[in-house]
Amino acid sequence: QMQLVESGGGLVQAGGSLRLSCAASGRTFSGYTIGWFRQAPGKEREFVGTISRIGGNTYYADSVKGRFTISKDNTKNIVYLQMNSLKPEDTAVYYCAVSVRLNYARRSTDYDYWGQGTQVTVSS
Repeated sequence: QMQLVESGGGLVQAGGSLRLSCAASGRTFSGYTIGWFRQAPGKEREFVGTISRIGGNTYYADSVKGRFTISKDNTKNIVYLQMNSLKPEDTAVYYCAVSVRLNYARRSTDYDYWGQGTQVTVSS
């Protein structure tokens, strides 16, 4: 089993920045693909970005490309989502997730473990 806990969410003005953290227990992140998703009220959960288990390559949704960055600290067993130039449309609950099977995954169904989420609210 693997437990994931997100933190770092909050209220920020448009144009500001936040850094979300995803901490794992039970297993290390090493060897797994980690993804970030978000879900706004009344909308489906959507892919934000992922860091692959092989090579640590990152991929992002077009809506966040150039503004968000995923990084991983293997010594602390934490994955980060740095969010810059935030917009009101970035408001959502943000989730981290782990895929134990795939090197690249954009669909929520490809992920096996999920955190509880952290709220990000961007005011205009």
